[in-house]
Parts: sequence; structure tokens; C-alpha cells
Amino acid sequence: MTAPSRRVMCSKWFIPGLCVVLGGGVFLAMAIGGQIRLGAESFGIMVGFGVVVLLAGRSETIRGLRGDGRDERFRQMDIEATALAGLVVVAALIVSWLVAVGERRSGAPYDWLCAIAGIAYIAGIVLYRLRR
Repeated sequence: MTAPSRRVMCSKWFIPGLCVVLGGGVFLAMAIGGQIRLGAESFGIMVGFGVVVLLAGRSETIRGLRGDGRDERFRQMDIEATALAGLVVVAALIVSWLVAVGERRSGAPYDWLCAIAGIAYIAGIVLYRLRR
């Protein structure tokens, strides 16, 4: 018997608000690092994305990204998109590591990020195998 799935409903303001908070954090970090202009640009990009999500709320895709209107189809798309994103990031890490060691550099930080990805993958296989 499986436990009932939990459905998280987000307000239409959650993602735009999160964009403002994260954008503020990026601005603050960049301002501390002496890059105020780049921080302001990054903040603007984050807020702009939040506005797009807010204004395009009638779009089925935006509703799926926002968390409302989720059904089995959206859950499956989310799993597949997450897997694709992970595959792309791992491929980029491997290529970056190869380039770094090919240029006779240490390969850091790509080496430990590749190791984390590999360990997380193996742990996931073990975890999901035990659950099924």
C-alpha cells in the first residue's frame, strides 16, 4: 500500500516573491564583492523572470512550473526534466574536468563536484532499489 501523494499548492505570488528574495541575495553578494552594477543587472533578471511567471499565469506550462495545476503528467515531466538537467550538468562537469587536466591544472573544483554527482547517483540507485 502506498501513501497518498502530497500536493503542494503555491500561491501565484510564491515564485515571483522567491525571485525577489533570491535576486536580493545575489545583489547583496555581488555588492559585497564590489560588483554593484552586475548585481543590479542580476537582480533585474531575477525580478523580470518573476514578473513573467506572474503575468503568464494562465499558461499551462507556467502553472506547472509554479506548482499549481499539477497532475501525473506534470510530475512525470518534472522527473524527466530534472534527469535531463542533471545529465547536462554532469556532462559539463566531466568536460570541464577534462579540459582542466588537459591544461595541466588540478581539475578542481570539477573533480569533487563529479565525485558528489557519482555518489549521489549511486545512493539514489540504492535508495530507490530498497524502496521497490
